[in-house]
Amino acid sequence: MSAAVTVPPVRHRPTPTQFRRRRLALLASALLVGALLVAAAVFLLGPDDYAGGGSGSVVVRVQAGDSTSAIGESLVAQDVVKSRAAFVSAAADEEGIARIQPGFYELRSQMSGGAAAEALVDPERRVGFMDVRGGVQLDDTRAPNGELSPGVLSQISQATCLGEADGEPRCTGVDELRAAMAGADPAEIGVPEWAHAGFRNAVPERRLEGLVAPGPYDLDPRGTPEEVLREVLEISAERLADAGLGGEDAYRTLIVASIVEKESLAPDMPKVARVIENRLAAGQRLEMDSTVNYPLDVQALRTTAEARGTPGPYNTYLNTGLPPTPVASVSTTALQAAEEPAPGQWLFFVRCTTEGGSCFAVTYEEHLGNVDRARAEGAF
Repeated sequence: MSAAVTVPPVRHRPTPTQFRRRRLALLASALLVGALLVAAAVFLLGPDDYAGGGSGSVVVRVQAGDSTSAIGESLVAQDVVKSRAAFVSAAADEEGIARIQPGFYELRSQMSGGAAAEALVDPERRVGFMDVRGGVQLDDTRAPNGELSPGVLSQISQATCLGEADGEPRCTGVDELRAAMAGADPAEIGVPEWAHAGFRNAVPERRLEGLVAPGPYDLDPRGTPEEVLREVLEISAERLADAGLGGEDAYRTLIVASIVEKESLAPDMPKVARVIENRLAAGQRLEMDSTVNYPLDVQALRTTAEARGTPGPYNTYLNTGLPPTPVASVSTTALQAAEEPAPGQWLFFVRCTTEGGSCFAVTYEEHLGNVDRARAEGAF
């Protein structure tokens, strides 16, 4: 009987393709294990984060429609936070984070995610914001009771302030803005082309009057005075264009609209615009208190006899025609009134109700009757 012969198993060497597949499988397994370890570390230790409230000053911009994740990416790019995950995680617990307004915010370098999220919902950290109202002048004005109302230049200056969280704000000063306004080429700071001649003809301190349209502005506070003014005027030019202002007579329309803005409430604006046009057509002096008070920086309905008797380019009691520049910022309602005055033959108006409404007259005798009515009702 012969002995059994044991045949060893045949071992096949892996093909190159099989070898690559095995290596990729091992690599994928290693990566999966690594990811699980990282996830476990994040779960146990939290995302990579800085500690504390940070230092210095960093201006960040939140764009319209930015998600919390997008804001986090921006903060990481400027080294405000160490990781997007740190900010997103902290923001999830911060009430009001979803209501962050687009604009500029002053934060610090190397803040914790929680400190950054808390800062973004703090209204004191928003910078570069201002909201201009119709009727506001470039310069500050005072009411008869002495109350001060900030003008456009003061509002721009305040919007550029940084460092307020430290109690030592650094702002572009009103004088710096005024110097930039006086010395700039109109095209270089964004003055609309139709206003170039009016800009150049105005005295330096009045050149931008009326060219800053009402509404909210978000300005980069880090710019030079010229850059800040250009940003303001570019936004304003779009608003004035949207209101239909443009063309050869646009600057004249703006002047008329600014007087309408100062002299009347919205319902009466088309009639006041007609009074102005009727007086100009008749060669009659406008005799508007708003223009007399304008260079005096007085915010009042009436004028003094001394002011009305003082010569100057804005004194429409002494001069015939329009003043050389607008006398205030102009709302869309006032612009529309100046562009399309109401039909009528009125030459006079007076505020005759305690709510501010005006009474209109064709003749001077009729006007005197309206004045008596205004006095009887305590309108002035």
